Amino acid sequence: MLVDSHCHLDRLDYETRHQDLADVVNKAQQQGIEYLLSVCVTLKDYPAMSELVKPFNQIFSSCGVHPLYEEALDEALLLEYAQDDKVVAVGETGLDFFYSPETKDKQMDSFRRQIRIAKKVNKPLIVHTRQAREETLRILREEGAEQVGGVLHCFTESLEMAEAAMELGFFISVSGIVTFKNSKELQAVIKAIPLSRLLVETDSPYLAPVPHRGKENEPAYTRNVAAFVAELKGISIQELEAVTTANFFKLFGFAQQ
Repeated sequence: MLVDSHCHLDRLDYETRHQDLADVVNKAQQQGIEYLLSVCVTLKDYPAMSELVKPFNQIFSSCGVHPLYEEALDEALLLEYAQDDKVVAVGETGLDFFYSPETKDKQMDSFRRQIRIAKKVNKPLIVHTRQAREETLRILREEGAEQVGGVLHCFTESLEMAEAAMELGFFISVSGIVTFKNSKELQAVIKAIPLSRLLVETDSPYLAPVPHRGKENEPAYTRNVAAFVAELKGISIQELEAVTTANFFKLFGFAQQ
């Protein structure tokens, strides 16, 4: 059994690729992916995403404001959404100075405020970080993020950053990027990270793993990510499945099997 620990189910192609969400879930289950975490990136999109996933007990959700979206953070609204029983985490939040360095001050302020809300509801954080290693770690430390923990999702950073995040109680999530031919450095990092701190994800509909690269990504492809990581670490796919699934439910304590 596997868990897709990070996907955007409200952004999949339901016009030409999937009949509906039940079709997506069925295709995932055929590959042994039994649970999904649907991640919201803006508060305005959360109500529709919440309605979409509500009928599915095997789908959990999160809510937050992604650093690349210009939406102003409504703290009261995020606090309200974050207390929903189906919400198991706050995010996707974080910092991205690769695409939007001009908004770094706004991003850092929003990131700090979302960490504080996570602490209020006692739910872990889902963190996006790109070209902002020092700032991400500093804010996590200064805001006491270790009180709730979380995950650095779709990880592409250094082993040093991963180790610093793990010291704060964070997990590291691996996406399809690790399967790309030009990801040798990332592969070395993932190989070095303890299995006990790893999660697997698709980040659907983005970043489809090999051999599906160039197509829309979907939760069923979690199997491809997991198989590659198992081979990379020299373990069986069964061990990878068991440990990453246990890691998911350990981190996201509000998620019920």
